[in-house]
Amino acid sequence: MTDPQLLDLPCPDASGGHRMAYAQWGDASSPRVVVCVHGLSRQGRDFDELARAIVARAGGAIRVVCPDVVGRGRSDWLRDPTGYQIPSYAADMLAMLGQLHAQAPITQLDWVGTSMGGLIGIVVSGQPGLPLPVPVRKLVLNDVGPVIQWDALQRIGTYLGNTGRFESVEQAADAMWAISTSFGPHTREQWLALSRHMVKPLAADGEAVTLHYDPAIAVPFRALTQEAATQGESLLWQLYDGIKAQTLLLRGAQSDLLSRDTALTMTQRGPHARLIEFDGVGHAPTLVTSAQVEPVLSFLLD
Repeated sequence: MTDPQLLDLPCPDASGGHRMAYAQWGDASSPRVVVCVHGLSRQGRDFDELARAIVARAGGAIRVVCPDVVGRGRSDWLRDPTGYQIPSYAADMLAMLGQLHAQAPITQLDWVGTSMGGLIGIVVSGQPGLPLPVPVRKLVLNDVGPVIQWDALQRIGTYLGNTGRFESVEQAADAMWAISTSFGPHTREQWLALSRHMVKPLAADGEAVTLHYDPAIAVPFRALTQEAATQGESLLWQLYDGIKAQTLLLRGAQSDLLSRDTALTMTQRGPHARLIEFDGVGHAPTLVTSAQVEPVLSFLLD
């Protein structure tokens, strides 16, 4: 399969609800499901290469579902930007899994989460009693953990919400690369492939494009204080310690968001994650090169 099905579902919220879009790869009736959730300012098509590889390795007998978290990609923007927070995102994922389970029963559930998507995965996997079709079996956390370095959050805050205006996808790709070099080496072709779904046309403005997300996702992000972030760490550790899924932790060896000390602690408590680090990469590995894709495939499927 070269392209996914593009689907959506209604999700409740206090302002009357919104729709969340998702890309679905593989066999829509398969009981084996892998959910792949992107980072803060990204979108679900980041996982195209990984999704294709998972479907190929599984011989097609698997569903890979890659949502656009609300406010990003093809999903709706929220009327109230204070809803752009992890608990709301986790609730949307539960709604999506409920719909997927109703369409074709899920008997095996795995999760791949990059950065913010990993935090959502910790919430979904670490709380007993959530209305999941089945517990998460295997969890991949891509360059994220219970402790997030404050300097990295400040760095992200310098560009988050600045969606811009660009005369072409190529110009937008160049601008994104200027703030994304920590992703590590990419060919021009790889970076353009990652960038195409990161923009949307500016209405009635020729070929001009802007970044795909609601600038208001920056509102709650910028309201976060260092004190509040530190207080949140204890809750995240509690959730992490509650994870029963087999866990693989990926880290860019030069990551400024997930420290090596935190990563090593994650191997020693909770699910005792297996740690793999990628040299020459910061925050966060994009999972498009074979060196990064293969460990995920082996963990999930072999």
